[in-house]
Amino acid sequence: MAESTTTVGRLALIRAIPRRVTWLDLAVLLFLGLCAYGITRLAGEWRAPLREAVVIDLRYRALPLYTFFSLCRGLAAFVMSFFFTLVYGYVAARVKLADRVLLPLLDILQSIPVLGFMPGVVLAMAALFPHSNVGLELSAILMIFTGQVWNMTFSFYHSLRAIPSELLEAASIYRFGWWRRFTRIELPYSTVGLVWNGMMSMAGGWFFLTINEAFRLGDRDFSLPGVGAYMSVAIDADNRGAMFAAVVAMVIMIVVVDQLFWRPLVAWSEKFKFEDVGGGEPASSWVLNLLRRSELVHGTGRWARRTLKKLRPPAAPKVSMPVPEQKTSRAFLTIAALLGLVCLWGTFRLIQLLSILNAQAWLDIAGASGLTLVRTTVAVVLGSIWTIPAGIYIGTHPKASRVLQPIVQIAASFPAPMLFPVVLALLAVAHLSLGVGSIVLMVLGTQWYILFNVIAGAMSIPHELLEAAQIFRYKRPQRWRLLMLPGVFPALVTGWVTAAGGAWNASIVAEYVHQGSNVLRTHGLGALISTAAEQGNLPLLAAGVLAMAGLVVLVNRLFWKRLYALAERKYSLGR
Repeated sequence: MAESTTTVGRLALIRAIPRRVTWLDLAVLLFLGLCAYGITRLAGEWRAPLREAVVIDLRYRALPLYTFFSLCRGLAAFVMSFFFTLVYGYVAARVKLADRVLLPLLDILQSIPVLGFMPGVVLAMAALFPHSNVGLELSAILMIFTGQVWNMTFSFYHSLRAIPSELLEAASIYRFGWWRRFTRIELPYSTVGLVWNGMMSMAGGWFFLTINEAFRLGDRDFSLPGVGAYMSVAIDADNRGAMFAAVVAMVIMIVVVDQLFWRPLVAWSEKFKFEDVGGGEPASSWVLNLLRRSELVHGTGRWARRTLKKLRPPAAPKVSMPVPEQKTSRAFLTIAALLGLVCLWGTFRLIQLLSILNAQAWLDIAGASGLTLVRTTVAVVLGSIWTIPAGIYIGTHPKASRVLQPIVQIAASFPAPMLFPVVLALLAVAHLSLGVGSIVLMVLGTQWYILFNVIAGAMSIPHELLEAAQIFRYKRPQRWRLLMLPGVFPALVTGWVTAAGGAWNASIVAEYVHQGSNVLRTHGLGALISTAAEQGNLPLLAAGVLAMAGLVVLVNRLFWKRLYALAERKYSLGR
């Protein structure tokens, strides 16, 4: 029986091979071959013996390979972020009592800066893999993951909470199990937001690329070959030619990823827009159009569907068997109790570490926290001034979206710290101190969270509502007050929350900037954390991270949570 099944599978695979190979099929095979070659080179880098310090080659010919290594780390982190988002967001939105624990925990995690995670993760991974680069590679991927995942998770959670009640009622009437409800209603409804926030998350992962790939803790160097490390070494050496080459390499990589990956996803996600009447010109992608014409892609898809259909277990009788909420709650409470014990142990060790600091150190942390709080708030306000109208315009005009989306994607994905030398030069010309200039540096990295969320929110506004506004001849102020702003408000709140968290994270590179052999700094919590990490002062580093996390959680609980409740109660299309 097993032999017969294997034979059938082989015959299905043979049928999937196109009878007439076209140039499109050859192009697909060539692309897959190049990917396989690159992954092989990357695997060789992972297996290489652990080195005390990596020598970064600043010659231009080394950049393509470095850029590919950075891209692979970013994609691996994005895959991790995607699956984490689906699991964490779903549990937080659907499991009773879970949101009371998981949402505050998500606030805490997104508020911890990259330098708060890095020392412990890097040292732990290096200890686990003392003889190879595997530990350092995994730690770099995890650090990029921490820059990507929170935005996607917040978006997915609030998309699940905003699903129209009639869809959930239909799922209940047709007795959908949790899997059918997830795949037929919840995931499709959240797709547009996931795609656009996925773009922003990918961009957010690049923000700290120069730190992730060129991390130093005290006198220990944990650098990895990549375009971020290349840029970091070029800045330290004040090699402007190498800095410009790194910028060009990043732009090329971002454009390629946008055209081969994001643009097809945006065009594909259009079919999941929630509206009764289609309208407007749909987004398109030349890559998606070519793949639809490839016989190799179609044959492989048919073979995969047949294989999955054979592996699928026989359908059980449709009997409504709801999961008892009491058991779900007990299981969740058991896991929460175990995590609580771990947190208690961690808290005890943290108190031991913080007890070393004196009262003056805590006063310095308090003053620095207040200054950074003011800067992050101003950065979010400044970022909102142009991103809200621009996001609504892009999201409601498909023609503009086709032109502007790649430009926005390039601008958002480009690591802002790579532009800091240019911005600092302009600030010097304008005679502005770093205390003011750090706000500009924060805006460079945080404004995109607001823009991408507003675009996703605007794209989700049903076309029939836009047509109704035209029929009733609403003037532009009325249209914005009664339709546009209320329609994007739930997504805008998510953008504000993630932008605020991003601004706090950006403060560690905006208030403490390397310029060649010099270091520019201004008084603030970000500068305090960066200084502690560079000096290897773990007690001060832990205190700074704790202060930042506490402030972000406090603001989220007192302010953003109320805005979320208002968005769900008053401005959700499904309510």
